[in-house]
Amino acid sequence: MPRTLERLRGRRRCAALATALAATLAVLLPAAPAAAETKQPRWTGTWATAQHASYDPGTSEVTVRIPVRVSAGGSSVRIRLTNGFTTEPVRIGHATVGLREGGSDVTKPQKLRFGGKSEVTIPAGEQAASDQVQLTVPARSDLVVSLYFPGRLTHISQHWMGLQTVYWTPDGGGDHASDADGDAFTRTDSTFPFLTGVDVQGTNAAGAVVALGDSITDGASSTANANRRWPDYLAGRLSACSSTAGVLNEGISGNRITAGVDGNPSALDRLERDVLSQPGARSVVLFEGVNDLSWGGATGDQVIDGMKEIARRVHARGLRLIGATVVPYRGWGDWWTEAKEADRQKVNAFVRDSGGVFDDYADFDKAVRDPDDPTRYAAAFDSGDHLHPNDTGMKAFADAVDLTTLGAGRDCPSARVRLTPYRPTLQAGGDGTQITSTVTNTGSTAVTEVGTRLDLPDGWSAEPAGSARTRTLAPGDSATVTWTVTPAADAAWGTHEIVVRTSFLQDGRTRHDSDSVDATVTPAPSGVRAPYLTTATTTEEARYAQNDGQFAIWAGGQDLSGWKDEKAAVYLADAAPPSGTVTARVAAQSGSGPSAKAGIAVANDLTAPEKGGYAVLTMSAQYGLEFLTDSDGDGKLDTWAGGGSSYHPAWLKLVREGSAYSAYASSDGTAWQQVAEATVPSASGTGDAGMVASAVNLNYPGQTTTAVFDSFSSTK
Repeated sequence: MPRTLERLRGRRRCAALATALAATLAVLLPAAPAAAETKQPRWTGTWATAQHASYDPGTSEVTVRIPVRVSAGGSSVRIRLTNGFTTEPVRIGHATVGLREGGSDVTKPQKLRFGGKSEVTIPAGEQAASDQVQLTVPARSDLVVSLYFPGRLTHISQHWMGLQTVYWTPDGGGDHASDADGDAFTRTDSTFPFLTGVDVQGTNAAGAVVALGDSITDGASSTANANRRWPDYLAGRLSACSSTAGVLNEGISGNRITAGVDGNPSALDRLERDVLSQPGARSVVLFEGVNDLSWGGATGDQVIDGMKEIARRVHARGLRLIGATVVPYRGWGDWWTEAKEADRQKVNAFVRDSGGVFDDYADFDKAVRDPDDPTRYAAAFDSGDHLHPNDTGMKAFADAVDLTTLGAGRDCPSARVRLTPYRPTLQAGGDGTQITSTVTNTGSTAVTEVGTRLDLPDGWSAEPAGSARTRTLAPGDSATVTWTVTPAADAAWGTHEIVVRTSFLQDGRTRHDSDSVDATVTPAPSGVRAPYLTTATTTEEARYAQNDGQFAIWAGGQDLSGWKDEKAAVYLADAAPPSGTVTARVAAQSGSGPSAKAGIAVANDLTAPEKGGYAVLTMSAQYGLEFLTDSDGDGKLDTWAGGGSSYHPAWLKLVREGSAYSAYASSDGTAWQQVAEATVPSASGTGDAGMVASAVNLNYPGQTTTAVFDSFSSTK
């Protein structure tokens, strides 16, 4: 999309891949046709991403640790690296691969070699593959690739929207590629550097499926660190087949069929590199066109011509091509017009009846459009920007692919179960929430003895309205069960997974399918327990709740700075020592306007800020981090520092040394950024420390905000 293109750093180096390299660089691999795989050891791609930009990281002697979720499993593995968008070679001094233990920890990292050597230098515009490593890789498991860069790292060739936390050592951190624990990796980002593919041998996969697409395929607006892009869901469906397939995600945000830009080549220009050369590729799902038609200025005929050219080249390599219809996008900025909608309908009519250009099609448009207004997403699938789907929409795309058309996975379950609604909300201590499971037979023959159950967190209950069993389900038919789900009385506030599982007889064999949703448990007002206290200075009634170490505040208030000090707080008296640290984690905030604040506060007396020592560190949607202090002891917050973007959860920390306060923030509680420092001359002795919230409703009279904290501490 146009605004994401602005984030691309660096410039692409336009260089053709070499057809052969010198013996000293024998490990460097030119792009090879998929058909050539029959002459080589049988590798199957199990994970991939498309490199498309570069930048100068300004760092030296660092190690990166990259977690990836594979699709197909195997008994041995190799990685592929690309230095494709740079003008300088890159040297990798040490590389390892291993199964992820959790976070940045790895179980027994295995050393990788390149042509028998421990290190490899990849020239600009080229790529390299590691030697084979014996490693049992379960399907749908997490691998971790670690790369050490000796000396100055002058550039990084990357795929920037990884939607996955990638871990780095600090500048000068050295070689930690073989570390089992991740203690050395204190910096994070979310781009995939250099790594472009993971392949397996010894797999039951019948080849690989390549998803060629734009930001929707790339996963934009899906949940980060959760592998909920539609190719991830497709891999999950294929993993239930007797013979599965690798699924390779070659989506790039902003990509188009008809044209490219520096750092983002068109689908036609990158077809050889990202699709046709993939190890074990058997079929391709082409899901592009919305960028061409919306902001790209292309006509429907031009998109169709581009699709035909892609089909010609894909078929020339002996691969199958599945076309996906272009999704609705009315409401996405100002890009939609009636004329462009007519072009979208023209392209979709071609995809549905291409006269053999496509081997089959997946109707992504039909899967997510609003039946009452087909120019828009249905609300259940819309992430909110009216172009990118939420997790449920991603799942709907994967469900729209007929697995029998892929020429890869075989003997797949024909019945699917799905839970609705997307992200149900349940209240702690409430009467229960209705959640519906739907089993649909997508096969060509009846399935029998269909049974459904929910897997819930400990202490939860679910009561079905009617029977959870169906004797026979004909092709195309569905069976629904509505469950009343009640969380445990002491269920932690926040996200909990609810899983539905179904079993059924298909051709005399018991088969299974499953689905899950993230249910959010919200607090209900209940008060707090000693030693915690509350105080409020708002005209709206403040309310509070506590669930072990979690706290909730419902607060009004016109503002929390300048001439106003209207807030509600949960605090500990005499908990802020003259030298010490106050820390809290703001898990979520909702309601009121964009300036509503939630965070931590200290003062000599939080019930009377005019007694001095008053400082507050908060997060707001409009202003990001806000560090406010009282410079003259009158109880008014008259100094401000901060800024940046808002995020939740947000770890906030105030460090006090007498009258000197330092404010810090973190997204993970490990890597902290300093917000600012300030002197509060009136701070004296031991003070109060607590959690605060203000609706900042000066322009939203009467509105309240709800702030949820799931950690609070004050230490010397």
